[in-house]
Amino acid sequence: MSIRLSREKINFLSRQILDALFEEDQVEFFDESNEIRLSIVKSIEEEMKLYDLLDKKAIKKIEGQKKSIKIGSREWEILYRKYYNEEISKLGKFFD
Repeated sequence: MSIRLSREKINFLSRQILDALFEEDQVEFFDESNEIRLSIVKSIEEEMKLYDLLDKKAIKKIEGQKKSIKIGSREWEILYRKYYNEEISKLGKFFD
């Protein structure tokens, strides 16, 4: 269920973000542009890992149900969204 981004897509996104930041007059840079881009790449990768972990937790909860729920079924999709959103909510409480 989780979204995967290729290295090329992550690099593309990091360049797009960096370009957008360079267009902002209110943003001041203290590092070389490539160092900033690499920090953006790292942030994207860490975020993707976090959402992959949430995905795995949601799936594990579904698999832990007493009755077997077929992957891809309407019930599975509903439970997945419910459990995934619960995990995201827990993160919000953690960062508050």
